[in-house]
Amino acid sequence: MGQATDRLTTLIASAVQALDYELVGVEHQAQGKHSVVRVFIDSEEGVTLADCERVSHQISGVLDVEDPIRGQYNLEVSSPGLDRPLFTPEHYTRFLGEKVKLRLRQAVEGRRKLAGRIDKVEGEIIHITDDAGQTYELTVDEIEKANLVPDYDAIIHSH
Repeated sequence: MGQATDRLTTLIASAVQALDYELVGVEHQAQGKHSVVRVFIDSEEGVTLADCERVSHQISGVLDVEDPIRGQYNLEVSSPGLDRPLFTPEHYTRFLGEKVKLRLRQAVEGRRKLAGRIDKVEGEIIHITDDAGQTYELTVDEIEKANLVPDYDAIIHSH
C-alpha cells in the first residue's frame, strides 16, 4: 500500500469503527481524474444494504472534510461477500487451509496470477501451495490483490 492509501485507510477506519463495524479493507483505484474507493465492512450479524448506506454516509462526511483524494471519486461500500478480499496477515491466518486467488505486484517465477491453498502464515510471510504442489512464500506487500475462492459445493451441502 502507498502512503496515500494508508492515510485513506486510517481515515476510513475511524469512521467505520465509530459505527461498530469491522473494516475488512480499502481498495483505491485511481483512473485519471476519476477514481474508485471500495470499502469492505463486516459485522458479527452480517451486513445489510442499510448498513452499507450508513457507513457510506459516515465515510463521505469524513472524506469531504479531510479531502484526501484528488479529483472525483466513486465510493462503494459493501460486505466482503463469498469471494472475500484478504488484506492483512490476520485475514490469511483466519482462513488457513482455504483456497485463494492472488494477483502479485511483480511476477514470481514468471507468474503474476496464482491460485492455491493458504498453508501457513509467519508474520508478514504467507505460504501458498498451488494445485501442482508448488509452494510460494509471499509477503503481504508482494500481493496486489487476494480473494478467497468460495467452495460452492460445501455451501450448497451445508444448507
